[in-house]
Amino acid sequence: MQVTRYTLVYALLMTAVVVSSNFLVQYPLSGTLWGIALGDLLTWGAFTYPVAFLVTDLTNRQFGPSIARRVVFAGFFAGVALSFWTSVPRIAIASGSAFLIGQLLDISVFNRLRRQTWWRAPLAGSLAGSALDTLLFFSLAFAPAFFVFGANDPFAIEWAPLLGVLSLEVPRWVSWALGDLSVKVLVGIVMLLPYGALMSVLKPMPPARAPN
Repeated sequence: MQVTRYTLVYALLMTAVVVSSNFLVQYPLSGTLWGIALGDLLTWGAFTYPVAFLVTDLTNRQFGPSIARRVVFAGFFAGVALSFWTSVPRIAIASGSAFLIGQLLDISVFNRLRRQTWWRAPLAGSLAGSALDTLLFFSLAFAPAFFVFGANDPFAIEWAPLLGVLSLEVPRWVSWALGDLSVKVLVGIVMLLPYGALMSVLKPMPPARAPN
C-alpha cells in the first residue's frame, strides 16, 4: 500500500514536470545579459525539466529500478497526452521520445553506481540522461530534417551567432540546445542538495535496500 501511494505521488510529480516543461520550452527568455540576447540561448523549460531526474532518482533510491521505470512510463504517457493540449504536437512527440530514453538511461546509470559515494549515482545519471535528452529533444523538435513531425518553427531555424555572442552562426535551436544542456548540468548539480537532504527521509525499502 505504501509503495502504491508513493508511486502515485512520484508519477503525479513527474507528469507535472513534463507538462510544464513542454509548455515553457516554447518560450525563449527575453532581454539581454552581458550583451547576450537570452532568446538566442535559452527557453524557460530548461529550468524546470531537470527536476524530472530528481524525481526518478528518488524513486529509484527508495523503491528500485522497477518502480522507477513505472513512474517514468506513467509520466511519459500522461505527460505526452496532456502536452498535446498545452503545446504543439511536434513538441509533445519530441519531448516524449527524449524524456523516455533519457530517463531510462538515468535509471541504468544510477543502478550501476548506487553503491558508490552517495552523490555519484544521481549526478552521473542525471548528466548522462540530460545529454541524451537534449540531443534528442532539440533535434526532433526543431531540426528541419524532422519536419515530418510538424512544421518547422521559423524563429528556431533562423541563423544567429552561436550562443548569442560568437562569430560563428548556427540555427538558433542549436544554441538553445547548448544553453539548455548547460542549465541542466547546473540544475543537476543543485538538485544534489534536495536529494542529499531527503536521503534520511526516503530510505530504500526492503528488498531494494542500498547503502547509498
